[in-house]
Amino acid sequence: MDQQAAALEPFTDTVSSVLCVVAHPDDIEYGTAAAVHRWVGEGATVRYFLLTRGEAGIDTMDPSEAGRVREAEERESARRVGVEEVDFGDHADGAIEYGVALRRDIARAIRRARPDVVVAQTWDLRFAGGMVNQADHRAVGLATLDAVADAGNRWLHRDLDAEGLEPWGGVKVIAVAGSPTPTHWIDVSGEHFEAAVHSLEAHEAYNSVLPADFPAPRELLQMILGGGGKAAGVEHAVVLDVIRRG
Repeated sequence: MDQQAAALEPFTDTVSSVLCVVAHPDDIEYGTAAAVHRWVGEGATVRYFLLTRGEAGIDTMDPSEAGRVREAEERESARRVGVEEVDFGDHADGAIEYGVALRRDIARAIRRARPDVVVAQTWDLRFAGGMVNQADHRAVGLATLDAVADAGNRWLHRDLDAEGLEPWGGVKVIAVAGSPTPTHWIDVSGEHFEAAVHSLEAHEAYNSVLPADFPAPRELLQMILGGGGKAAGVEHAVVLDVIRRG
């Protein structure tokens, strides 16, 4: 095992309930879905909360149609890794703004799901490879970090209490996907990698309009999860920046 592999620790926590919070359809499928498949197989309940329907993501399709198509594709991609509960917010794709309203919507989802693990998107300006992180990802990632604390505070977002959503302070881990500074890895070799490929392939309409030189789902996930595996010393791995609470 090389020094990079030694610097990462295996994520071995027993996980019972997970909420994945992202901006767009397909954000989870760029690697995280492999870990989702493993968690579901180990008996965890996993839910997705997406702040938009990705309606601005297909240049050749009007947003009113694209939103419906991409929502359906996301539900199918989730089903392929064992996730049945997929909820969507009503924020505008490409125009999500960090603020109290965004934190409240995510805190609502956390109170409903009552997870012990929340998977968030990185809010760093760049991904590990140097690519600039998209604006919606940054806003949602940072708001998720803050909403975890908000969800446990009865005196914040008091309209949630009026909705019958009791505070939830039981999130033990925030696992940040796409972070340039990961701390832990999850082995997703074998069936988990194959399930992740199958899940990303569900985004047929979106994948069909990507540039001709954009990697196909299997090739792309080999790059992402194979790279994670190389860092971890296994065939395929999801790498995460794990923030423990309490």
